[in-house]
Amino acid sequence: MAHRKPHLPQKDCVVCGRPFAWRRKWARCWDEVRYCSDACRRRRSRKTAA
Repeated sequence: MAHRKPHLPQKDCVVCGRPFAWRRKWARCWDEVRYCSDACRRRRSRKTAA
């Protein structure tokens, strides 16, 4: 039986609007996380720069 993690907090990505779940690497900075991926982070900065 696969291990599931149903109780992790989730947020919606600022750029694409998709929900993403908490990751261990974000444990110390979860409040500052705004993007689901590096691709969305780059896309957001490109939109504001142009």
